[in-house]
Amino acid sequence: MNKIINPLRSRLKRVYDRLHNERFKHNLLQAIPFWIASVITGLIAVLYAKLFAWAEMGTAWVLHHGVWWLFIITPISFVVGWWLVFKFAPAARGSGIPAVIAAVELATPKYIDKVGKLLSVRIIIVKIVSSIVMVFGGGVVGREGPTIQIAGSVFRAINQILPSWWPKISKRNMIKAGAAAGLAAAFNTPLGGVVFAMEEVTRTHISYFKTALFTAVIIAGLTAQMLLGPYLYLGYPDVSNLSGYIFFGVIAVGIVTGVLGSGMARVILSIMKWVRSFNISKRIVYNVLCALGLAAMAYFISEQVLGSGKEIMTHTLFTADKHLPWYMPIARMVGPVISFTSGAAGGVFAPALTAGASVGAVMGEWFGFAGTNVNLLILAGMVGFLTGVTPARHLLRPS
Repeated sequence: MNKIINPLRSRLKRVYDRLHNERFKHNLLQAIPFWIASVITGLIAVLYAKLFAWAEMGTAWVLHHGVWWLFIITPISFVVGWWLVFKFAPAARGSGIPAVIAAVELATPKYIDKVGKLLSVRIIIVKIVSSIVMVFGGGVVGREGPTIQIAGSVFRAINQILPSWWPKISKRNMIKAGAAAGLAAAFNTPLGGVVFAMEEVTRTHISYFKTALFTAVIIAGLTAQMLLGPYLYLGYPDVSNLSGYIFFGVIAVGIVTGVLGSGMARVILSIMKWVRSFNISKRIVYNVLCALGLAAMAYFISEQVLGSGKEIMTHTLFTADKHLPWYMPIARMVGPVISFTSGAAGGVFAPALTAGASVGAVMGEWFGFAGTNVNLLILAGMVGFLTGVTPARHLLRPS
């Protein structure tokens, strides 16, 4: 590898020396690492999305051959998914967003060595493999949060391999840009990536951002869009011709889902604190029991309790069938708790949206609404539940 990299570095150095505008040279070299990392992030995000979809198809294949297979496959998946994280990259567990936030805070000369435990090439590999194993076994996890930690790891890796003569780039800014680019690639939303960088990670004024960050976010989003095609996470739900009373329902759904989302996050935190004291044997037993519980829910209640739940959101929003059984919101909250506390990799974003959507659909039926009115309640439920989960998610820092 060095036989390839070293000549390339030398050639780039000669081209750089021929430029005469010093300011242009400096700005160009500052931006190039962001651009390269953004393209790589987009490519990995697309690959991850494909693998995630194939894993969900694998789950469907298992269900087609008999739901009872879950009592074998799900425990194996939970244990393997946890073991990969435990053995090779403990910071890869969970969604990854708290790890990115912690990495930003630690990106100082005093603590810079600790950042490598939160963001690295090893994290990328373990994050993808562990979450894919979980999804194949029916785990209720998403890929959005993990994509952000993966992107942060890509940007940090690019920053590390820069030669000594390259203009220095802030490690903290590089990680911030990676997080934003990861979100843009995961959702195909460049502007959403910028907002995320400002609100979730940096909490600074927009004037502090350089052009490199904006272009990095856009490039990552466009790379994903080029390979996957233009798409929206959920499309355009119809919310026209609403009833005049629907906003009372929106308020009710928002309150209920906000409380439930916050409650689910607190339960996850409490369980994680409890299982942190487990030894390896107890942890394996816990994961097997959790997996058997999830398999039992799929066998005795509904197969819809498995996976990220995106099909529930799309079905209720874009078909005339808005009905969900009253117990579905409960099942869709228990699933993330079981899966997230397993210690494996996987995000909580998509499961949280699904839980909120199921609450909105059920409450819409209770209120006697139909059609587009229920669509609005479903969307309100998604927003409310995710809002309830988000503040507590920042407490899920890697130990």
